[in-house]
Amino acid sequence: MRILIVDDEHSLLEQLEQIFKSQRYMVETAMDGEGALDKLFETPFDLIILDIMMPKIDGLTVLEHARKAGIDTPVLMLTAKGDAKDKVKGLDLGADDYLAKPFSFDELLARVRALLRRSGSHSELVLQVEDLQLDTISREVTKEGNPIELTPREFSILEFLLYNKNRVVSRFSLAEHVWGDDFDPFNMSNFMDVHIKNLRHKIGDASGGTIIRTIRGVGYIVKDSK
Repeated sequence: MRILIVDDEHSLLEQLEQIFKSQRYMVETAMDGEGALDKLFETPFDLIILDIMMPKIDGLTVLEHARKAGIDTPVLMLTAKGDAKDKVKGLDLGADDYLAKPFSFDELLARVRALLRRSGSHSELVLQVEDLQLDTISREVTKEGNPIELTPREFSILEFLLYNKNRVVSRFSLAEHVWGDDFDPFNMSNFMDVHIKNLRHKIGDASGGTIIRTIRGVGYIVKDSK
């Protein structure tokens, strides 16, 4: 499950990111409306948590642009307590639910689970290419039914590539997802090569690279065999 969280409160954004990652969601964040739209038009998400009051472009405008562009991803709006006008406008623009600040994290998680169930996004719990399967809940990886032991980094790399199956993933996007702000592209570039090499070896993809394919100068892609 991939979630985009948009909020200009840095501390809250960090808290939400940690909480959802601990629940095994894949999380992307943005601190303003411009950043949110950039990510929405670049990558598909299963759910969007969107604050209304933000710099540059507010959340309602982000929602309006997204819906006009045909993006029907479920949206949970975060509103100021008691601000009925924003709630009504958000729902009119196509928001699926709203939650007033301050809120409990347990309630937020419950709302998110309900929206994902309603939208049918739970069908993506198991990611697969050829005879390789990755269960996003149990975090088990199998090939031809046989279990494969991966490190947390290797699992994150494979999960991200499978989630973006049939799309080229840049080295930077992959590194940003797996290592976050800790990744230094100038001093850690060989880390990516080592992890990809080890992952390929474990999934039986070391010789031909038919599962994880390198796009020279760009990044990697996992494609359905046809």
